Amino acid sequence: MLVSEFVKYRPPSESRSLLLRASRGCYWNRCGFCDMYRDTKFSFRPVAEIVGEIERIRREVEETKVWAQEHGLAGHLMDVAYTNGMDFLEADGTVRTAFIGDGDSLVMKTADLVPVVEALYRSFPTLERVTIYGMAHTIMHKTPADLRRLREAGLNRVHIGLESGADEVLALTEKGATQAQMIEAARRVKEAGMELSMYVILGLGGRERSAQHADGTAFVLNRAGQDFIRVRTLSIPSRTPLGELEQRGEFHRCSTEEILQEERRLIAQLECRSEFVSDHNSNHLALNGRLPQDRAALVGRIEEVLALPESARRRQYAQVGGYV
Repeated sequence: MLVSEFVKYRPPSESRSLLLRASRGCYWNRCGFCDMYRDTKFSFRPVAEIVGEIERIRREVEETKVWAQEHGLAGHLMDVAYTNGMDFLEADGTVRTAFIGDGDSLVMKTADLVPVVEALYRSFPTLERVTIYGMAHTIMHKTPADLRRLREAGLNRVHIGLESGADEVLALTEKGATQAQMIEAARRVKEAGMELSMYVILGLGGRERSAQHADGTAFVLNRAGQDFIRVRTLSIPSRTPLGELEQRGEFHRCSTEEILQEERRLIAQLECRSEFVSDHNSNHLALNGRLPQDRAALVGRIEEVLALPESARRRQYAQVGGYV
């Protein structure tokens, strides 16, 4: 399938989703650790163009299903679909999930975004989930009525990059929101009736701010009401503000063991009801569980690994997955 606009980045949990680009790049584009959209000028796609693309994808899905049936490959529809760039298609020919990119299409006017969401459901009535990235800064500029209208249209999960709950770390990395604003943005999403994924970057405070980072993040997560906590481990592209700080010796990244110690400190403080998910290949341990009941087991797993001799400990590290 030919796509006119390519969504380069999406959450791992959206790996099997129909990816639809509604905006290009990230309007904020200042986070100190991120270079994903540095070379992309932010712009909105015209609503009519987006809706037209949805309809085109619908037609191509139907044509693919007919072709598979005519060639005796109906039982291998997912293989046929994958070959044609439609890895979002289920074996029964339905589309279950969709993700609206790029970096924060929630910044679109509600009156523009609602028709896009509605068009997705109109073309794919089997959809169970439509999701989007949304910065806390963006959510704070939406009214409760805006968010409820989007939920009524069918937008039912928002991915927020919390990254840290410590004001010092949020300021260092120019996230554009304070600890209090992160909590309020999360509250607004949940009050609108949407699911909420909150993302945390382990090591974001560096050695200098590791304790503040873990404690502040736990403070937010215990109050935000999120459904999912998704952890990543810090990587620092050289051409970012954080990379420049590191090169000047003003930021020192944590070692693997220090990352695990920080993660242990974070999890030990979590009292919220949430899925804890290690669904990114930057993470060192596959730590997945349901909070609060699995908290002790998650902490115990980290302590078990940290207690091993270094050579044995390193064999425990693995690239991980776990999409929900």
